[in-house]
Amino acid sequence: MKNEFITKTGFIAIVGRPNVGKSTLLNALMGEKIAAVSKKPQTTRNRITGILTKKNVQYVFCDTPGMHIPRTKLGDRMIKEISTAVADVDVALMVVEPEEQIHPAEKEILDRFKASGQSVILIVNKCDVFKGEIIPATIKMFSEQYEFASVIPISAMEKENLDIIFKELEPFITEGDWFFPSDMITDQPERAIAAETIREKLLRLLDKEIPHGTAVVIEGFEDVRGHLLKIRAEIFCEKESHKRIIIGKDGAMLKKIGTYARQDLEAFFGVKVNLDLWVKVKENWRDNELLLNNFGFPGKE
Repeated sequence: MKNEFITKTGFIAIVGRPNVGKSTLLNALMGEKIAAVSKKPQTTRNRITGILTKKNVQYVFCDTPGMHIPRTKLGDRMIKEISTAVADVDVALMVVEPEEQIHPAEKEILDRFKASGQSVILIVNKCDVFKGEIIPATIKMFSEQYEFASVIPISAMEKENLDIIFKELEPFITEGDWFFPSDMITDQPERAIAAETIREKLLRLLDKEIPHGTAVVIEGFEDVRGHLLKIRAEIFCEKESHKRIIIGKDGAMLKKIGTYARQDLEAFFGVKVNLDLWVKVKENWRDNELLLNNFGFPGKE
């Protein structure tokens, strides 16, 4: 008798405070670079969805902005994205790093989980960096605050124990039609992927020189006969001094940003990319609702 192919799906949110490795974990689970990764906090501003289809199971991973105390209207929107993501999933992966005490933002996440009764798997990341008693102490500390479905120490960077995550997700995978085609890896529009790739290079290359007051808007995205992408992007910053730093002496920094972004985009899209970058100043755009809407950030209901 021929075995019937039964499709299954699971929706999984990846949550945690900034810089604990949520986007690195998503990319590791996917085997693809879907989300922007940087050592600077709050790299992810929107909910990024990674779609992984393995045999008959489709995993839909939702990476979320880092849980933090918002100080701008942009920050308010980022927090709303977390709440929306967690409300719509079968299970959440709460990512933490080994630490001596629970951060206030993490306590708020746990309070939200308690109120909703959400199933949660605790992921203790960066176990390749932290050694000794700090890892079991962290597990004990968090386990006393919430009844997790399971607890998994991992290294997202080294891709250690990812197989255990997939095993622990099995109880939350249910029979049903797939929501996406089997060859689809993200629901993010191509323009959004291009913008996030460019912004990641800004964060990486400028490091501490420029705060998170940058936004990237794709003004042109043209597919030329299937073998060339012509992308025009505008980089918005909040001060003229920041603009000068982004451009650099004789345009050197902007050229470097463009070169690294183009390399990643060519690897992702599988075609040559012609990338045209421009830098503009929009003061206090993170507190301007109209500009936030124009730049494509999800708004409040």
